[in-house]
Amino acid sequence: MFISLLERIGRQMIDFLEHTGQVVMLVGQTLASLRRSPNPGHALRQMAHLGVDSLPIVALTMLFTGMVMTMQIAHEFIKYGAQASVGGVVAIAVGRELSPVLTGVVAAGRVGAAITAEIGSMKVTEQIDALRVMATNPVAYLIVPRLIACVLMLPILVIFADMIGTVGGYLVAILYADINSFTFLNSIKVFAVVNDVTGGLIKSMFFGAIIAIIGCYKGLTTAEGAEGVGKATTGSVVTSMILIFISNYFLSLILYR
Repeated sequence: MFISLLERIGRQMIDFLEHTGQVVMLVGQTLASLRRSPNPGHALRQMAHLGVDSLPIVALTMLFTGMVMTMQIAHEFIKYGAQASVGGVVAIAVGRELSPVLTGVVAAGRVGAAITAEIGSMKVTEQIDALRVMATNPVAYLIVPRLIACVLMLPILVIFADMIGTVGGYLVAILYADINSFTFLNSIKVFAVVNDVTGGLIKSMFFGAIIAIIGCYKGLTTAEGAEGVGKATTGSVVTSMILIFISNYFLSLILYR
């Protein structure tokens, strides 16, 4: 039994290292393909599909997140006479952590799954082999436009998320916690700094790259059949979310020390 356990751990470790190596090779091929300009029309379609179409769900998520956060902290702050700092705390939390992480999670669920399903379907129907036959590089044609779209559009989504999350907090502070408008807005001016926003934008660029690379890798390694596409899509979302949470810790450590 002990030997069997060791064999299983060893096999999983080998699989992990194999997948990690393949992802690193894919990143290298993608970076090499970036030297050639991608098709602008293809990249813009991906930006519209992966970025603009995600705005409604990001807006809804951040509106209620900002509202709930303010509702939870406002009365505690008022109890200790710190109501003059509610707006600043909400703005800092939204800008540094909540907006980039929640936008990344939403994008991983919607965008990462869509990328994997699309490329996985092409893989099982041998369309990717057809691209190679036509002397078209699948990395340059499929991955580069999606990587550009995710890296550029996620920070833009985060800017909207920052504004909507803060507005949600503002509404609850005014209507629910009886904090006046000047106190809330002045608190943001006093406590929040530019780095609270720019740090979140930098994080979101990394998250966008993770979502695009993992989504494409899972799609390109999809097994045969519809079941394989389903498993690859689920694996893409789970892996992207785990990497977003892990990388968020290290990026926060670097950006906000």
